[in-house]
Amino acid sequence: MNIDSHPIKFRKALSAWYTVGRRPLPWRTEPSLYRTVVSEFMTQQTKIKTMLPYFEAWMKSFPDFDSLAKAEDQAVLKHWEGLGYYNRARNLHKLAKVYVNLKIKPKSKEEWQQMPGIGPYTSAAISSIALGQANAVVDGNVVRVLARLNDDDRKFKNNGLAVKAFTSTADNLLDDKNPGDHNQSMMELGATVCLKNKPLCTICPVSKFCVAKERGTQEDRPKIESKSIVRIEIERAWVRKGDCILLHHISESSSQLAGQYELPELKMISGNVSDKRLLLSQSRSITNRRIKEHIYKCTTKERNEDLLEWVPLGRLQGITLSGPHRRWVKDLLKIDN
Repeated sequence: MNIDSHPIKFRKALSAWYTVGRRPLPWRTEPSLYRTVVSEFMTQQTKIKTMLPYFEAWMKSFPDFDSLAKAEDQAVLKHWEGLGYYNRARNLHKLAKVYVNLKIKPKSKEEWQQMPGIGPYTSAAISSIALGQANAVVDGNVVRVLARLNDDDRKFKNNGLAVKAFTSTADNLLDDKNPGDHNQSMMELGATVCLKNKPLCTICPVSKFCVAKERGTQEDRPKIESKSIVRIEIERAWVRKGDCILLHHISESSSQLAGQYELPELKMISGNVSDKRLLLSQSRSITNRRIKEHIYKCTTKERNEDLLEWVPLGRLQGITLSGPHRRWVKDLLKIDN
C-alpha cells in the first residue's frame, strides 16, 4: 500500500492520529491568525521547546497586531533576546505595522508573501492553518516524511532544493477540505515520530504506507548533502572599570543584530592592551559553523568611541545582549568579582 494509490486512506489515518496525539501547543489550543503568525516566525530555525517560553511572554506583552505595531523597537528586540536571528523580530514588527494599516487584509498565499519577512513556506503555513486556504506546507520535516513514504533516493545539494522537489507531491497529497490540520499533522509526524535519526516506525500511524520502512531504507532518506563544517575562532575582551563593563554597541544600520550589545572583539580595542588573561572559552554552533570564543580579561588606555560603550552593571537588564553574550557576562561577573 502506498500514498499514490491510497491518498484518502493515508489522510484518514494521519488525521485520526493527529486529532488524538498532537502536542497541545499554545497556538493550537487558542488558535488565531496573530498567534499563528507569531509562532511561524519564532519556529523558523528554532526548536519549539526553546521558543515556547518566549511565545508565552510575547503574548503577554504583545497580544495582538495592534499592540505589537505600537511597541518600541527595543522592547520588541528585548522580548526576542536569546532566540537569535533577530531579523525575524524586526520583520514581525514591520509586518504588524503594515497589517494594521491595511484596509483589505491578506488572505491568499500570494498576498501574505508580499508582507515583510514572509516567504513561500511561511505564507503557505499562515494561509492554510489560520485562513483555511488549500496550500501545502513543505519544510524539512515534511520532506523527510515524503521521501520515506515513497523511498525517494534522489540526492539534493541542500534542503531548499529538496523542498522544491517535494512540493508537487505535497500538493497532490493535501486535504483540500482541511488543509491547516493536514499540514500540521505532516509536520507533527516529522517532528515527533518520523525523526531524522532512529525514526519511531513501530508507533508510526502511517507505517503501512511507507515504502522505505518496508525496504529498510528509512534512515537513508532523504539524501541531502551535508554542508562542510566551517571552524571559526574569535578573541573577545572583558574590560571592567568600577561598576561598568566595556561593550560593543552594534550600529543601528547593521544588517544583523542592529542596536544590540555584545562583548567586543580584542581587535576592536585600539591602543595598548595590557594584563591580557584568559578567563573563559566557549564553543557554539550556528548552522554549519563551529565557533570557538576566547574571552580575555584585559585593560586598555584607548578605545574607539564610535563602537564601544561603558555600560553600568545596573543597566545590563535593560539592554539587549545578543545571543549567548548575556550568559557569558553573567558567568564572567562571577569569575571576576
